[in-house]
Amino acid sequence: MSHMNKENWKNTQSATVGGGTTSSMAAAAAAAKSAAGVGRFQLKSFQPTGGAESKPQQSLFKLPAPPRKPEPVAAKQPEEPKKDEFKVPTVNQQQQQQPQSGSSSGCGGSGKDKKIWTLSNFDIGRPLGRGKFGNVYLAREKETKFVIALKVLFKKQVHAQGIEHQVRREIEIQSHLRHPNILRMYGYFHDETRIYLILEYAPGGTLFSKLQTQPGNKFPEKQCAIYINMLVSALIYLHERNVIHRDIKPENLLLGHGGDLKIADFGWSVHEPTSTRTTLCGTLDYLSPEMVQGQPHTKNVDLWSLGVLAYELLVGRAPFHATGFDDTYNKIMKVRYDVPPEMSRPAAHLISRLLVKQPEQRMPLEHVAMHPWIKLHADTK
Repeated sequence: MSHMNKENWKNTQSATVGGGTTSSMAAAAAAAKSAAGVGRFQLKSFQPTGGAESKPQQSLFKLPAPPRKPEPVAAKQPEEPKKDEFKVPTVNQQQQQQPQSGSSSGCGGSGKDKKIWTLSNFDIGRPLGRGKFGNVYLAREKETKFVIALKVLFKKQVHAQGIEHQVRREIEIQSHLRHPNILRMYGYFHDETRIYLILEYAPGGTLFSKLQTQPGNKFPEKQCAIYINMLVSALIYLHERNVIHRDIKPENLLLGHGGDLKIADFGWSVHEPTSTRTTLCGTLDYLSPEMVQGQPHTKNVDLWSLGVLAYELLVGRAPFHATGFDDTYNKIMKVRYDVPPEMSRPAAHLISRLLVKQPEQRMPLEHVAMHPWIKLHADTK
């Protein structure tokens, strides 16, 4: 292909709990991203000549220092689940026990007395998923009995891949977000060899996994509209804070208590007040034309991904999916996709207003929330 290095594309299996390189592991997402063999192409970070982003320094991995040094505790490797593994509390129990909002380095305490976490504070349960850089475990804080998902990253592997900046950025962004459709990061801690992310537990697993259980691998229009409406609400919140997600796809969306959709993976997200980026990242099927060309892009890339997601949830496949990345690339650049006869006209209209080659001509999120298709199926007023 003319504008990109094909070596930056590679097939991967879907990640567990939040997908992506450092995925926010489905913070509390019990069902991790199983989704193997979907045939999606995954991208590595690529810096076009003259791009706005600088190459991350390959220094030793460092994280922001916790408020105060914790007492030395011998770190132990999470163990495999036991037969008498703890039971997950009900929704009401979880809400009653939920930690107070606090610093990014702890999920409990308030004000002057901020909690400093170590591995000894948690009972470790069954694995929720395994990834390239670490694993995710169901865990329970010993004092409050609050159930979370503990994402464990290995520093050696993170440093070897040169993604320290992504992990740091993921923590900095996700730990400050507070929205019902965004997976919560309660805090983090680290020892000599591992980084631990304390994440909300989403018992419904990934949206991708649920999609695979549906007839024809697709949702009814009403259910699809409800999911899209939740995602629009979360994206409006992110964009108001100048956060671009850049990797919206079913593997990175989790289902919490009650089936509420939650954005879970912020490994490729950026806080960008200056509006434009040039890094090539994400999953090929969901990439916008400006991204696959290595051109500067803005938060409008999330609008394109929203259109791709709506299509896949309704049809059972991504609109530009093809057998090879050359064919997929050409279909993306020509915005060439089929509209099945069973898709309603309102749904097709909304998708056509999001899958627009010119970024500035894509339908704004506020208009998406007011679209007739959304109002018909997902209006809760």
